[in-house]
Amino acid sequence: MNKPLMPKATAVWLVDNTTLSFKQIADFCGMHELEIQGIADGDVAAGVKGFDPVANNQLDQIEIDRAEKDPMIKLKLKFNPASVGEEKRRGPRYTPLSKRQDRPASILWLVKFHPELSDGQIGKLVGTTKPTIQSIRERTHWNIANIQPIDPVALGLCKQTELDAAVQQAARKKAAEGSVMTDDERRKLVSTEQSLGMAPEPKIPAAIAGLETFTLSGNDEEEEEKKSPADFSDADSFFNLPGGDDDEDEDD
Repeated sequence: MNKPLMPKATAVWLVDNTTLSFKQIADFCGMHELEIQGIADGDVAAGVKGFDPVANNQLDQIEIDRAEKDPMIKLKLKFNPASVGEEKRRGPRYTPLSKRQDRPASILWLVKFHPELSDGQIGKLVGTTKPTIQSIRERTHWNIANIQPIDPVALGLCKQTELDAAVQQAARKKAAEGSVMTDDERRKLVSTEQSLGMAPEPKIPAAIAGLETFTLSGNDEEEEEKKSPADFSDADSFFNLPGGDDDEDEDD
């Protein structure tokens, strides 16, 4: 069933002006019954002005009177051409004024860590335009020197599920095109939960790896013992210096 225009405001009006049950209002407005109870208690939709569905040609008063007498009756929404396709809006989403200054940082993050996303996908995620995305891609943005990449999910510009869905869509498109992906790109194209559950990639051992467990053979150990400093009784024999007789000959 289609929902009425401004469902929360409509629910406020129905709670204030009718004796319909919470379930009837919830089913009509596409909300949860506990939300309707919260509206009645004043905990939900505080300050929202009620929207009259009868005056706005969404519901007949006769339908309300009939439903008030029988709690089992469900309200029927009148056909309203203006409500058709209301939820299928195109173009970038609306971004509050308080968060618009964070969009360049989120765009830079998406361009840097998810280059497989198209400009259209980025625009839908953070609510921006293609010229802005292109200027950040080409680093011609007027404030590019001061922009630091920040996750748009952390900024509240989009949900993690929306980002994962966009990344998965880019992965399917890339797979359909038959292009070869590197290991880094393949890791980026999976969702966050899948990436966290993946086993760590094996590392190439360094050239000196394993030397800490190196042990000398029996013959090598005997040679090392023969050359130990304890066998040298004085410094002259240790450094193989000439004896003292040569020094006396030079004095003569």
